[in-house]
Amino acid sequence: MKDFRVSKDDELSLTQQLVNGICRWIEARRIRPGTRLPSIRQLARDKQVSHSRVIEAYERLVSLGILESRQGKGFFLAEPLAAQSDDAADTPQVNDASWQPLTQPSQDRLNLCCGWIPDAWREPQVVGFAIRQVTRTDPDSLFSYSSPLGLPLLRQQIQQRLERMDVRVGHEQILTTQGVSHAMDLLVRSLLKPGDCVLVESPGYPNLFNLLQAAGVRLLSISRTQDGPDIRRLEALLQEHRPRCLFINSMYHNPTGTSLRPATAHRLLQLAEIHDFHIIEDDTYADLHNGAGIRLASLDSQNRVIYVASFSKTLSGSLRVGYLVSSADQVRRLAQFKSVTSLGTSRFVESVVATLLGNGAYRKLLQRLRERLDKAMAQTLRHLEAYGWETFAEPVGGMFVWARCAPFGFARLNQVAAACGVMLSSGDAYYLDGQDSDWIRINVAYADDPRATAFFERLAAERDRQPGLKCSAAGDSGYSLSAAD
Repeated sequence: MKDFRVSKDDELSLTQQLVNGICRWIEARRIRPGTRLPSIRQLARDKQVSHSRVIEAYERLVSLGILESRQGKGFFLAEPLAAQSDDAADTPQVNDASWQPLTQPSQDRLNLCCGWIPDAWREPQVVGFAIRQVTRTDPDSLFSYSSPLGLPLLRQQIQQRLERMDVRVGHEQILTTQGVSHAMDLLVRSLLKPGDCVLVESPGYPNLFNLLQAAGVRLLSISRTQDGPDIRRLEALLQEHRPRCLFINSMYHNPTGTSLRPATAHRLLQLAEIHDFHIIEDDTYADLHNGAGIRLASLDSQNRVIYVASFSKTLSGSLRVGYLVSSADQVRRLAQFKSVTSLGTSRFVESVVATLLGNGAYRKLLQRLRERLDKAMAQTLRHLEAYGWETFAEPVGGMFVWARCAPFGFARLNQVAAACGVMLSSGDAYYLDGQDSDWIRINVAYADDPRATAFFERLAAERDRQPGLKCSAAGDSGYSLSAAD
């Protein structure tokens, strides 16, 4: 495959560059179905990327139906789908592989590393009742735009929710958005320009990296520790650079599941004031937390923190409702960007969320969801310990555990997972520099599936068969491997 190249300087990830390049190669060379593609080792050597990058690219193409995997033989160009009916032929088909992360995997494969709760946990009857109520009592919302700042009733309810978290702001400081991604896009457009420097956590959220790189922003990474970002590393970077912003998860960091400690939170705010930068606090998983927690926005007295959250993770990925909180002046500027780029948010969807908040249904739904996740988290941590996995930390809640199973790298993990009907995501994508990683993000809501259990058991059995290695306790963080006596 000499027809394309990949580069770390490209705004797309190395994996996505591989996917796009392979698709172009197949089309340009008119490759016949059944043709065997280069081996993982060969393609990794030719493109000077890690084996895990090639594996992830091939797996994405398999999920799209472009390639098929044959056990022990490699990857082959799949046969084209059967001819569709005339009606189906009129439907535009999305072939760009970059859409793949937005789609659900096939029913016979378990996505153990995904970022959403299982469909079986959803409560469509609760959402459906609110939709019918809004349609009946406020039919104009089906056809009208929302106000530039967002539905007044929803902003009032958000204000009350924030007060319960000790984040005390006026309604003029709240702007509704189409989820956290929309809020981040507005912030990048309004606060940053090409060449500006920002700080991000690593491991961190790949979509944020991509958004910032697409805007021509220079990214500096800070390691995420169990207490939050590495303060020593942050202080060193602040001495050399003048960053405009720090992007951070306070609660249930993605992907490690860790939460800020009070001392770290206070020091971050001190540094923001001393070095004159904003902190973008992404609290996407705020509603999964039951009880008090540290939020930078609740400690901020100098208007250094811009707070961002969403209802999409808990209600529905289709009900895209999020919000951000900043100074009144900043919110007005952001509302102008919002009007220019999207003409506003959906009044109907915001009315549905406002209804769920107003009648108490959302509070009850959240309580049930938290209880299920808390049980799943405890059970997953027990299972990972029993099977000899090392965990980065023991999250107090949320969806994610960041874990690895020495001595296996991702390539071997992925092979065993595929044989068990499990889909994994490489940990490489969560690091800004794309470094090889044997860590993976595990969604605890899926970890008790029989396919996940089979995956854990097969790895444990394979490791037990390897001479010279044994599991030994490694403090509170999990397990490590040491030479056998």
